[in-house]
Amino acid sequence: MIIDRAFVLKIAFGVLLFACGAVLSAVLDNYYLQVGTTLAMLCSLCWAWNIVGGYMGYPALCMISFFGIGAYAGGIAQAAGLPETFAWLVAAGVGLLFALLLGVPLLRLKGHYFAVGTIASVEVLREVANNWEQLTGGAIGLNLPIHAGSPDEVGRFFYLAMLGLAFLAFLITAVVDRTKFGFGLRCIRQNEQAASMVGIDVFKYKVGAFVLTGVLGAATGAIYASMVAFIEPKDAFNLIMTIEIPVMVMLGGMGTIFGPLIGGVSYVILKEFVWAYFINWHSGLLGLIVVTVIYFLPVGVLGLTWRDIFKKFGASRSTTSVASDIARSAS
Repeated sequence: MIIDRAFVLKIAFGVLLFACGAVLSAVLDNYYLQVGTTLAMLCSLCWAWNIVGGYMGYPALCMISFFGIGAYAGGIAQAAGLPETFAWLVAAGVGLLFALLLGVPLLRLKGHYFAVGTIASVEVLREVANNWEQLTGGAIGLNLPIHAGSPDEVGRFFYLAMLGLAFLAFLITAVVDRTKFGFGLRCIRQNEQAASMVGIDVFKYKVGAFVLTGVLGAATGAIYASMVAFIEPKDAFNLIMTIEIPVMVMLGGMGTIFGPLIGGVSYVILKEFVWAYFINWHSGLLGLIVVTVIYFLPVGVLGLTWRDIFKKFGASRSTTSVASDIARSAS
């Protein structure tokens, strides 16, 4: 593991940031605790996806498959009488097994084939949850035991739980970034054949990254299920979130330590702003934001320089000028 001054500063900044978040739980009201919990949940999912999508470069669209599996595994375990914390550990274990079962066949695919296979898993799992009524409650949903305490106490508890998981995801990402494992994933992203030629066990590395993503995603889903005390298929396997998670990571910077955090925070702020002021146009505007991110920020905020910004806008202005000249000639 490579430990230098830059790495220590990044870890110190992350620890300070999460410590401030934990301290704020004592003064925030229930609304802001809920917003903070949602933000921590999205950042956890972004850090989890970043391992496969950012470091390894595979377009995995199954983040919500892990999230939903974890939500149902934790919910069923709680309904059976297990305490919340043990139910979350069970969900993480189920996420690990599911990631192995899904990853072994799918990770033999590449590119668009891999993306289609992963997004298909979301639809398959949603149909299973809809129809396996004896286990999942079907389309009606599954009720979970409600966490005891006042609304503020419950909100604070789940805020700290989700914040703790986000911190764990941050630490795992930091370790991956500076170890041989992370180096191997970057090599796979650049060229799988070359990575194999220099002695990297490509398939083993890919499965390992997929499992890490599955465990973190399932644990996040289990905490979310305990918080809302109710699960239904369309909520647990939300197809829109499958697209939103990669967009958030792209916005911040793929394959970086703080990219998922910056992307998650930025996207949530943009989404809340659009909902507050453009409620009748929110879907169209969010779609426009997604397209803008992909076009103007292909490497994310952390990978962008002022030269890149001017180059993009310069290219756009040049294209507009050419189009105007063509239109003038035609007239």
